[in-house]
Amino acid sequence: MMTFLKILLAPLVAFYALIIEFRNLFFDKSVFKSKKVSAKVISVGNLTIGGSGKTPFVIYLANLLKSSGFKPSVLSRGYGRNTKGYVLVSRDSNPLTEVQNCGDEIYQTVIECKIPAAVCENRTEGANKLLNDVETDIIILDDGFQHRWIERNLDIVLFDQKFLLDKSVFNQSLIPLGIMREGFKSLKRADALIINRKFCKDIDQSLVKSLRKYQKPVFTAHYRAISFVDMTRKTEYSLEEFNGQESLVISGIANPTSFLSVLKEVGVNTENKIIFRDHKNYTLREVQRIRKEFYQTNSHSVVTTEKDAVKLLRFAKEFDDIDIFYLKIALSIDDEESFKGYLSEKLK
Repeated sequence: MMTFLKILLAPLVAFYALIIEFRNLFFDKSVFKSKKVSAKVISVGNLTIGGSGKTPFVIYLANLLKSSGFKPSVLSRGYGRNTKGYVLVSRDSNPLTEVQNCGDEIYQTVIECKIPAAVCENRTEGANKLLNDVETDIIILDDGFQHRWIERNLDIVLFDQKFLLDKSVFNQSLIPLGIMREGFKSLKRADALIINRKFCKDIDQSLVKSLRKYQKPVFTAHYRAISFVDMTRKTEYSLEEFNGQESLVISGIANPTSFLSVLKEVGVNTENKIIFRDHKNYTLREVQRIRKEFYQTNSHSVVTTEKDAVKLLRFAKEFDDIDIFYLKIALSIDDEESFKGYLSEKLK
């Protein structure tokens, strides 16, 4: 059905491509002008509509900058939130608002990194307000590659390795036929490219070689599964302790394939699962569905992603008789020393 719908909408690709072409041309020729703010700006983005691992990378980058003596903050559009305009999410370590008011990704980032953060559709306005509200010297612009109204010191573009390997027309085409927001030629304005192989063990060197034709530094990254964390008690358990676990798996992320794969690797049975759409805003209806499925399948626990856990936590009372755990992961750059050197040079 989805394939048929994409074919039906395929004629719109040319119209969408024309809009993107003219928009980028207007920026390149300074008809549209990017505005500078009084802090360094690092944009983290991609060419696709999701699933490249921007949030884990933003968390990695924020922690790396903190350890290097910077005072980073994060600015996001706040996708999936039920508010509009500027919202200050955190001044330093603790969220000042609820997850539904700012979006799951930035909420997770604040919890993990303990840094200032805000959301705003207008990134220039958001950056200026954030700079008035908190002390920061670097703003990480989450999902900022297409948002060209604000000047940046560094533009980093992430790719999911699986996306690069799948060259089908329903993948590597502009939306609505494929999942690309811009074509590959837009990489001319990027500064660095990162291939995220997620939980895949091997780096596909042919992909690294193919991206080097854009004459940008290419780095590779991967995910590490660290532990399982009790959603309400925050108690951590080793991966080995979940070997043989009969769990109900819940996922509301763009591409759950790698999440399900790593669960299988550590011995969690993924046969019983509920897959929601990306950025799922959970309501009591979904909570009741999860509860019903949990008891019907005689599951030992519910296992989910950290991104989903931050939204399910507000239903802790409804889940007081069910153990819910999230898989804690971390992104790592394969050649971290080279990346640190590159970052240091660009931020001088």
